[in-house]
Amino acid sequence: MAVGTLLLLAASPLSTSVAGQTAQPEPTFRSGTRTVPVYVTVTDADARLVPDLGREDFTILDNGKPQAIAVFSSETQPISVVMMLDRSGSMVGNFRLVQQAAEQFVTKLLPADLARIGSFSNRVQVDPRTFTNSQEQLLTILHQDLQEPGPTPLWNAVSVGMTALLHQNGRRVVLAFSDGMDRPGIDRPTNMKLGDVVERAREENVMVYAIGLASAARMGPMGRGGGYGGGGYGPGGYGGGGRSGMSDKPDPGLAKLAAESGGGYFELDDTADLSATFARVAEELHRQYALGFTPEKLDGKTHKLEVRVNRPGMAARARRSYVATPGR
Repeated sequence: MAVGTLLLLAASPLSTSVAGQTAQPEPTFRSGTRTVPVYVTVTDADARLVPDLGREDFTILDNGKPQAIAVFSSETQPISVVMMLDRSGSMVGNFRLVQQAAEQFVTKLLPADLARIGSFSNRVQVDPRTFTNSQEQLLTILHQDLQEPGPTPLWNAVSVGMTALLHQNGRRVVLAFSDGMDRPGIDRPTNMKLGDVVERAREENVMVYAIGLASAARMGPMGRGGGYGGGGYGPGGYGGGGRSGMSDKPDPGLAKLAAESGGGYFELDDTADLSATFARVAEELHRQYALGFTPEKLDGKTHKLEVRVNRPGMAARARRSYVATPGR
């Protein structure tokens, strides 16, 4: 549900610290006042993260009307994240580079964070069976359990990641990486569309981060697209040379989904930037502000949200809407 009950707990003496960062308890949902949780990333004019703002520096607008901020925390808080990696044929030459970049994200997770790793091509799979905070287990998955090349069921994969997060508490994140358009390979009525996953993110309060790799960067040891031409991965072709008539850019829906859900989108033209970008996502997730407000009415409708920073030269990224679901 997009609307729940949010109570900020005091910092626990058992909080853990890694590389100077302290993981504090996540704002917790309990019975009582219904509060809309809003997680915010703030950057300055040079795109640097701004971690030292106070409650008074923010304004939340619900359908254009300012709201009192009932909950505020600038402490590092744990996340539950599903990382979904594109294993399409056009990525074959860069499989190892993406694996190394994903390792950067995993090694920057804090002990209180929980994660699973998914890959998508001929099917969508997520490992391990339950969320874990074991970096060793996650790194083993990256080395041993990712799929063979196939098509690109992008929105199906993002939806599976959201389903995996259904029973997780606190901040829930899908990190999606892809180099192409959504092309699930087989036309099924159950295939998800962009609008479907945008709606799920809104209703279930899931934040989506996305990293897109442009075709200019699809360079493997065998040349552009890794040399796997001719559409060698099923009907229509999913190899680097089998993308005739397809966009050279990642699916533009990735940027829209990230913006709507309050995450971030990074489009790369050079594989050399992959590791730094995955690491940047981890840094952002550990430097977000947790805000909450009590809506004036729970009318079951979608409400427009806007978060502003009351300082010049700074920008805020947060979810753009929520569903004011009535209490049961």
